[in-house]
Amino acid sequence: MTTSKKRNIVVIGGGSGLPVILRPLRDCNVEVTAIVTVADDGGSSGVIRNFMNIVPPGDIRNALVSLSLLPEDFLKIFQYRFDSSDEFFQNHALGNLIIAAMTEMSGDIFGAVQKLGRYMMISGKVYPVANVPLVLHADFTDGTIGSGEHEITMAHKVIERLSITTEAGQQPEPTSEVLFAIDHADMIVFGPGSLYTSILPNLVIPIVGRAVHQSNAKKVYIANIMTQKGETDHYTDASHIKAIYHNVSDHLLDYVLTNTAIVPEDYIDFQKWNEISTQVKVDTSEDKKLGVVPITGDFLKLRDQGAFHDGEKIAKKLLEILDNKI
Repeated sequence: MTTSKKRNIVVIGGGSGLPVILRPLRDCNVEVTAIVTVADDGGSSGVIRNFMNIVPPGDIRNALVSLSLLPEDFLKIFQYRFDSSDEFFQNHALGNLIIAAMTEMSGDIFGAVQKLGRYMMISGKVYPVANVPLVLHADFTDGTIGSGEHEITMAHKVIERLSITTEAGQQPEPTSEVLFAIDHADMIVFGPGSLYTSILPNLVIPIVGRAVHQSNAKKVYIANIMTQKGETDHYTDASHIKAIYHNVSDHLLDYVLTNTAIVPEDYIDFQKWNEISTQVKVDTSEDKKLGVVPITGDFLKLRDQGAFHDGEKIAKKLLEILDNKI
């Protein structure tokens, strides 16, 4: 008796958006590979990066937890963040410290993550996009320039173009495993997550952008539910696509998934989330002009006074695309 080979889904991104679909995809009959940005320089990850000169571990930690089959109690320990009153460890996630320690033991972040993935019994793979910490650079429309993910985010300015380098100012080199995963993917998913600081930092690595462009995989962009202050004010789903094309290459995407369920304005606590934003609108006619098939629906999950993607619904729709049902 023969068994059908699992199809490969590569998910590219970072931040808090990536885990939203990694967990539900983990439980589907597919092989999942997460390719994670290494340009974060804020919070616990930024502190560890600066003190130890290693790849920021936070986004990698979240991806590992999302794909892990270990009991939730263990994962809660891995995700535990020390209290702000703990002077030395304040605001550090325990998992970040473990990843940092294993990086020192292994000699590089890639080996550390693969070993930790085995210990954590992950179903799938987690690959840092590069073996060294990277620096994101933004040219703003007002003529100024920003460097570093945190600085770019806090500037709240309109971004004209992104680029990325190593800390020495050189062109980044992705790992061979990243390129292999992209080349052998049946589907490549971008997001959900911040367009300019979670998704594009991976794609503006020239070799990665070219590999994605040349891949025969179905390529799906998951549009954000809400805009981001300064970065994507008044963006439609088509505006996000145009930004990807402008920074990487035209005709990179095949599908865009956009939520059309209404986000109640009185539900969102903008002060809690530290920015005023509006719902991303769908522009199906412009999507089609860009050569992208728009897929709309209720992909909304309201929690913690914020608007998020419903990972289960997204995963179901991705499998329909993979099965040629859309």
